[in-house]
Amino acid sequence: MNNYQHILLAADFSEHGDIVAQKARYLATKYQAKLSVIHIVDNLPITDAAYGPVIPFDIDLNDELMNAAKKRLAELGKHLSILEDRQFLEMGSAKLEIVATAEEQHVDLIVVGSHGRHGLALLLGSTANGVLHHAKCDVLAVRLQDN
Repeated sequence: MNNYQHILLAADFSEHGDIVAQKARYLATKYQAKLSVIHIVDNLPITDAAYGPVIPFDIDLNDELMNAAKKRLAELGKHLSILEDRQFLEMGSAKLEIVATAEEQHVDLIVVGSHGRHGLALLLGSTANGVLHHAKCDVLAVRLQDN
């Protein structure tokens, strides 16, 4: 079994995010692997039946969301000693962007948090579940406890 060479932390900036980040940092240290981080800003359309299926967000709102996320990502990167060129910020579908970035960056382990939801949340799917089923590399879903 080969050691991991490049680990990608999928950061969601949730209240439990530090648990996932510390697990990724621990594994990167243990395997002497490169550690990268990614955050995805959801690109959620506003729908209104009167005007058709989709009215996109105002571009200024997208810019504000991306700027705020970039600042948080830089803070997390500094906290984890991750260089700027290994900090990735994308807008779109979390599972698709995480998987695509992992492939582009030749990542061999993705670390993501999972709340282990049931019922409707399970039916709709989660980011962790989507990444697990689409990634071409190993995925570690760190179990988070809901309060």
